[in-house]
Amino acid sequence: MLQHDAQVKLNPSEEMIHLGSTQVRFLVTGTDSHSTIAMFEYTVPVGTKLAGPPHSHEGCEETIYGLEGVSTWTVNGARIDVGPGQGLCIPRGAVHGFGNQGTIDARVLFTQTPGLIGPEFFRESAEVIKAAGGGPPDRSKMAEIMGRYGITPAPPPTV
Repeated sequence: MLQHDAQVKLNPSEEMIHLGSTQVRFLVTGTDSHSTIAMFEYTVPVGTKLAGPPHSHEGCEETIYGLEGVSTWTVNGARIDVGPGQGLCIPRGAVHGFGNQGTIDARVLFTQTPGLIGPEFFRESAEVIKAAGGGPPDRSKMAEIMGRYGITPAPPPTV
């Protein structure tokens, strides 16, 4: 019989992180799950989009489950709306970003497998977003943070 020293509890890593007007509520981190999964909720106000650049990650899949409202995703150039009760799996290496083009705030549940990206990434990103004072965050600073967590920013769009 296996014995575990870890205490089992609900939402072991509950923490709210503000990325501008967007909120990330961590529930389970890779530390909690021995890196098997990370789980967090994103609340995206109407008219808001991902503060950082579209990106990809080779180290994990992200599965999105719609809880409230409609979030609009772009995955490898394809637009996909995710509403309540709908799921979207973003494979490793797919360039993606999201926003809320709907009429009510959107709330989605993220799961990452394995659980490689935790609250630390979002805390560091929040500082860069806050320093931008409502404008676009410093792309080079965001890219540096993203790189440390295995996230690859997509090249900026060409005009």
